[in-house]
Amino acid sequence: MLGQMQNHPLLISSLIEHAERHHGDGEIVSRRVEGDIHRTNWVTVAKRARQIANALDAEKLAPNERVATLAWNGYRHLELYFGVSGSQRVLHTLNPRLHPQQLAWIINHAEDSVVCFDTTFTPLIAAVHSKCPTVKRWVALCDADKLPADSGIPNLVSYEAWLGAQSSTYSWPVFDENTASSLCYTSGTTGNPKGVLYSHRSSLLHAYAVVFPDSLNLSARDAILPVVPMFHVNAWGLPYAAAVAGCKLVFPGPAMDGKSIYELIEGEQVSMAAGVPTVWQMLLGHMQAGGLKFSSLKGTVIGGSACPPAMLTTFQDTYGVEVLHAWGMTEMSPLGTVCTLKNKQLALDEAGRLKVRLKQGRAVCGVDMKIVDGAGKELPWDGRTYGDLLVRGPWIIDQYFKAEGASPLVDGWFPTGDVATIDADGFMQITDRSKDVIKSGGEWISSIDVENVAMAHPAVAMAACVGMPHPKWDERPIVVVALKPGAELSREELLAFYEGKIAKWQTPDDVVFVPAIPLGATGKMMKVSLREQLKGYTLPGV
Repeated sequence: MLGQMQNHPLLISSLIEHAERHHGDGEIVSRRVEGDIHRTNWVTVAKRARQIANALDAEKLAPNERVATLAWNGYRHLELYFGVSGSQRVLHTLNPRLHPQQLAWIINHAEDSVVCFDTTFTPLIAAVHSKCPTVKRWVALCDADKLPADSGIPNLVSYEAWLGAQSSTYSWPVFDENTASSLCYTSGTTGNPKGVLYSHRSSLLHAYAVVFPDSLNLSARDAILPVVPMFHVNAWGLPYAAAVAGCKLVFPGPAMDGKSIYELIEGEQVSMAAGVPTVWQMLLGHMQAGGLKFSSLKGTVIGGSACPPAMLTTFQDTYGVEVLHAWGMTEMSPLGTVCTLKNKQLALDEAGRLKVRLKQGRAVCGVDMKIVDGAGKELPWDGRTYGDLLVRGPWIIDQYFKAEGASPLVDGWFPTGDVATIDADGFMQITDRSKDVIKSGGEWISSIDVENVAMAHPAVAMAACVGMPHPKWDERPIVVVALKPGAELSREELLAFYEGKIAKWQTPDDVVFVPAIPLGATGKMMKVSLREQLKGYTLPGV
């Protein structure tokens, strides 16, 4: 017996229709590459999204053809999010921080038909366009009079001219909700990146989950600043979630430095911001140097890598901003867990609450998870036993794009590559990436724990822990450190700082000072590159 309810497919076009009808005057504020502040609203975004759909029809793009974006966070990028997917094409977000050769490989692998790019990336497009035979149209995200001159890029048109020629009348098509909606590629630290192909259904279910009170708790009363790039896992689904809730959206464009982010938060009265730890480190550094405070910011979502305890306590104790520790992956759309306290944990003392908040949190409804040992046996949720973390759910990958039937799943579960513990209340804590965990004398040492202690030292800007070969213990940890500008710190002083904060046998054997820790295209530490830099290094006394 089937239920007797209306059958409306879950489509991304329904999100922009909802935002236009119910939150039409909700502001969309963007710092543009031109340097000015641009203001629009959901009504205008919806209108221009329909013009995009008509422009793609005029290009004779068939359903499911890929339309790529190489762009910062801004209103034009937002319009493409809805216009491309809503018209049954696939939005493919490209990462501008990739090497040109890798960028060309991804465009060809995706078989992109149209590429829309911010003018700051004109040199990058000029370097790759001749290697991308599937691209029929190149669109510069600018006004007609700002079109790059003598670029040598064929079939190039300005975005505003491309849109301006089209009607804003368009009927969104209705189709199977399992149809592909967008495509993102993994960071690809080793080998070629892999494509993750999201569906309309998965994207909408994920957007609803982002809005939940025990998730990011978004509403029409919020002004959201997604510092996380729109080219990285669809900005953690925030553009879609903002349409669901009717939030004001504030986009930073290319200016990600601490001063620019602070001025945008204050100027637009942002209540919630989301980004990776490296961005918040720059923001806090700017605020501490200038003795600044927040007047509107109530919360920040920190994901991408583990939030250092010192950062969490600074946000909460110094500035009164609640930190939501979150975890996910490109393969998970990305939201997996958010660390919101349960009612019983509110009664804990400050140290008890901090201990919980440093975990990556509880699974959002829709995500199931477990930890297993090397033989695949499920391990207990006791907060102590650690194992390989596996997940499953309706917005989690089944197989990679063009994988020719090969599935990464293990008995229906996706292996995340993370090592974690889960406590009795369901709070998960990443102890390491499986490839980064340090095995010393048969015991595991969490590189994250070692890094967090170093990051708490006032002279340390960034720290990375890696394992080095040892003839007796197999591996021993060292900590690689980049100091804050003008700071001084000796090896002996930092090693002494570990006393009482970590087990003695887990204390690193050495400190290596470097000018900077290498970061990947999404702001994460690149330990593969770091190990390359450390080739030839030997532990003291070995």
